[in-house]
Amino acid sequence: MAKQTERRRDNQQWMLDWIIKTTGRVQNFAYDNRVVPPEVKSYAQIHRVVDKHARHVVSIAEEAEKAGHTQTAAELYWVASEHYREAQHTIYEDDNPEKIYLHNMLLKCFDKVMQYASHPIERVEIPFEGNFIQGVLHMLPGRPKAPTVVFCPGMDMTKEAFVDALNHPFVNRGMNCLHLDGPGQGTSNIRKIRVTLDNYERAGSAAIDYLCTRPEVDPDRIGVSGFSMGSYWGMRLAALDKRVKAVATAAACYGPKTAIFEQASPRFKQVFMYMAGIHDEDEFDEFASKMVLDDVAANVTCPALQVTGEYDPLAPLETVLPIYDKVPAPKELWVIENDFHSPRNRPNFGGIDFYGFLADWIMDVFDGKIADDHQKEILVPEHGGVGPYVGQIQGGFNLPERIGVPGGLSDAQKGPAGIIGG
Repeated sequence: MAKQTERRRDNQQWMLDWIIKTTGRVQNFAYDNRVVPPEVKSYAQIHRVVDKHARHVVSIAEEAEKAGHTQTAAELYWVASEHYREAQHTIYEDDNPEKIYLHNMLLKCFDKVMQYASHPIERVEIPFEGNFIQGVLHMLPGRPKAPTVVFCPGMDMTKEAFVDALNHPFVNRGMNCLHLDGPGQGTSNIRKIRVTLDNYERAGSAAIDYLCTRPEVDPDRIGVSGFSMGSYWGMRLAALDKRVKAVATAAACYGPKTAIFEQASPRFKQVFMYMAGIHDEDEFDEFASKMVLDDVAANVTCPALQVTGEYDPLAPLETVLPIYDKVPAPKELWVIENDFHSPRNRPNFGGIDFYGFLADWIMDVFDGKIADDHQKEILVPEHGGVGPYVGQIQGGFNLPERIGVPGGLSDAQKGPAGIIGG
């Protein structure tokens, strides 16, 4: 593991270990479901315990293969690949033999997923600034020319991650989807391709160059999606490359990064410093202060959807709204009532996985259903509503205007002399 004295927030390790023991989570503590197995009592255990669970799943998958049950095997290898993704991500250190082993097992398990999936999946190598960015390209059965989406994973994700490879929401809606291990992610980490302030969007543009060489890709209908930190990178890519005709991102990281790196779980800062190849914390803080969309938001001229949790601790709503305001129409903003950082499987969306809603919105753009002057802001209700099909919010997202109560101080609050101080 990386030296525990490298960052000031490393001194909170005892607290992170206790939270992992009690919640089974390394971050996003507002959610109740465990992410790591119950026998994990500290961060240092995660990768070896999860590896043990992954090997168990692989052993069942191998027997399913021997029995000719390839669909079952594919589902098991998919589960194992997710285990290995989480296990390798806990190690943020170059040339670590355990990380190399765990990441290689992720690739090997996903090889089997690609082999047995019902739609074509290829691992592709994209030329990028003297090296290669690795991606996973999901295509429609029969490989017809089709609209294609570039998907930017979050900082905890990889190109193999949990956009369901065997029931892919974009493929199911008639689109190819290229998942990237952009700079600082997955295979790029192994190759020591570090993320900088602007190279992720350049890698995304290189990916579009590559897609335009593929006969399966309609170059006039290319979209971008992204999740968590991928929402930030996806918006930057849409601002840079005008071949992008639609962008739909979620789990907002649109605003300043103070909350994610200084107030949330220490793991975010620990991992991202590794992704950036920065080992001096003051240098990284200066780097992070420049990770904003203010300078590029107005350049996102294609239809844009932004999605954020009402109480996202990594991107507070008051930091998201100013960025949304800078994006020109056509645009939409979905604020997910009573939710935090991940809208997946939430009651606001009927309990199903969320990515299909992003895919629907992008396909609506390609089908000409989003007008040039379109602008809509909604509060997606937790219960009793109709999900993202709800109408425009009246007033705004602050409580008084949301419920139609007049703002300002009452006479009883002001008193006979009014407000004198302050």
